[in-house]
Amino acid sequence: MSDPLPPFVPVTVLKRDAFSETVSGHLEGQPDRRVAYRRLEDLPLWSRPIAQFLARREARALRAVQGIAGCPVLLRADRRGILRDWSEGTPLQLAKPADPTFYRGAKRLLREMRRRGVTHNDIAKPQNWLMTPDGRAEVIDFQLASVHRFRGVLFRTMAREDLRHLLKQKRAYAPDLLTPAEHRMLNRKALPARIWMATAKPLYNFVTRRLMNWSDGEGTEDRVERDGPAIARALDRPDVTGHFTCAFSLPGKGVGLYTFVETQVDEATLRADLPEGLPDHLHPVAALPRDATGQVDEALLSLIAANRMDEVEAHLSAHPDQRAITTPILSTRRNLTDRYLRP
Repeated sequence: MSDPLPPFVPVTVLKRDAFSETVSGHLEGQPDRRVAYRRLEDLPLWSRPIAQFLARREARALRAVQGIAGCPVLLRADRRGILRDWSEGTPLQLAKPADPTFYRGAKRLLREMRRRGVTHNDIAKPQNWLMTPDGRAEVIDFQLASVHRFRGVLFRTMAREDLRHLLKQKRAYAPDLLTPAEHRMLNRKALPARIWMATAKPLYNFVTRRLMNWSDGEGTEDRVERDGPAIARALDRPDVTGHFTCAFSLPGKGVGLYTFVETQVDEATLRADLPEGLPDHLHPVAALPRDATGQVDEALLSLIAANRMDEVEAHLSAHPDQRAITTPILSTRRNLTDRYLRP
């Protein structure tokens, strides 16, 4: 019997929703070994059965793909959560790989998963693909993955859709690398996919966007332009040395407003002079990150407000002088959802 794992030491909450909380950290006594933990504790009563179902599904898929280069290494899975080694890499929407070697490796990865009877089912999202520092492909987030006992029509269809969704990524970031056969596959959805888009997808959108209050922010007004001036006027006070307001995706409301304030004053004191209900998130901080000219780094703060943690890390890697100021802001950030506003 292998030795039990040391306790997990949390460092940063990456995202949180009704079905789990994802936290990065390390094992006790091993600060250099980064791990990720999908925590299932303290969830709403109504979501716990669904969360446990999804976690069992994810753990089963992770066990099936162990040993495949480019898949997460599972460390532990139980009713409390799923612990895995950290997957080091840059999400596709940031890496934008144009090297054919990346896409050959990604195809190889899907083939090896298929040999194990596993389909991922969620690689249409570019954030579920990573490019490692040495240019290899990795895939993460197996929450919707399936392990198939039989290699029938359903399995072959889902495996084909995994490949087609990879080709969509290739079309987005390296269209010149597509072959004629790949173009044909992209233009020909499988019959079950067409049926899903015509029937089940509208129901899925109704449940997620209306009943569960997920939102992509479409059809909303420019709240920064409309409400930003009133927030700025209220924060024009001697004990505030800087502030920045930006939009983020707010479940149930579409677009929310997030305001960072450089001050020693607490949130309740600031709220007393702000218009009622504005902003949706008010975040007092000791210091705001600034660029070389002394201007508030609005790009970095916008990424923090949107909880785009991979892009925050990429920014801080390029600007290491901002990390000390930014770390306490990250640890107290108000938005922990990973919903994105559509451009």
